[in-house]
Amino acid sequence: MPQPVDWRWSPRPAEVDAAHRRLMAVHAHPDDEASKGAGTVAKLSESGVRATLVTCTGGEEGDILNPAMESHEIRLRLPEVRMRELTEASDVCGYAAVYLLGYRDSGMPDTDPNNRPDAFVNVDFEEALGRLVRIMRRERPHVVLGYDAHEAYPHPDHIMAHRLTMAAWDAAADPSFAPAGIEPAQLGEPWEIRKLYWFHWSHRRMVVLHEEFLRRGWESPFGEWLAHRADTDGAVTTRIDVAGQVGRAREALSAHRTQVDPDGFWLKLPEEVVARLHPYEEYVLVRNRTASEPTASNPEDDLLAGVT
Repeated sequence: MPQPVDWRWSPRPAEVDAAHRRLMAVHAHPDDEASKGAGTVAKLSESGVRATLVTCTGGEEGDILNPAMESHEIRLRLPEVRMRELTEASDVCGYAAVYLLGYRDSGMPDTDPNNRPDAFVNVDFEEALGRLVRIMRRERPHVVLGYDAHEAYPHPDHIMAHRLTMAAWDAAADPSFAPAGIEPAQLGEPWEIRKLYWFHWSHRRMVVLHEEFLRRGWESPFGEWLAHRADTDGAVTTRIDVAGQVGRAREALSAHRTQVDPDGFWLKLPEEVVARLHPYEEYVLVRNRTASEPTASNPEDDLLAGVT
């Protein structure tokens, strides 16, 4: 089971160079790795891809959404509890290593946590980018998964994670890059990421699940989302069939017991129904250094297509 480690961890382990296909996902909080791309990572790790996870914050401001976990003791130890949940979920997904970028959850806009100087959203951008670049140069991922600009869900930490991941595309490959007071050589040897993707919450997925909730006579959690979110599926370049990994993705999500109510809507539909209705996880390729050129009209089914 991969224990989360500090971003300073070095030198590069031998298993990195031994893995011919490597992928890294950059997420804002513990639980994000289970709700976005978990099936994809499970599938790729089963095929021999070395998958690594970067979690930017400790999730200190996350609400306890499972009534069974609501207690004074858990609230006092919430960061510790969320780290245990992250460890379990990342193991279920198949991550070989989990790195902590080391910042504090910023909370939502216009809240007291959002104004803390140690909140992720308020830290020095170049210093945070240096931490991420050091991890990337250590793990040398061919493919990186990150967030879009998060206009539909403007959580400060998700937006900051997006900015860092996009900046790392150039910075990881730039031998002259270094934050103030750091020598470039301290960050490791430059590394060119081959492909950078954004996770995509499929409009089609929400539609078919919404319709299934209504067909069963249940209140749908997706109605409001569909009413306020534009259909951006036309940007999708990559569609991964994860029908065989739906169970593992749900198991990873269930590991986040403070965040996921087992009787809530995330797990309400049977596994086989979800796998039948929409057995895909989708992505948008936004940076590319390979000859692979997927489009919405001709999508790829392999994140590592074109990587040699």
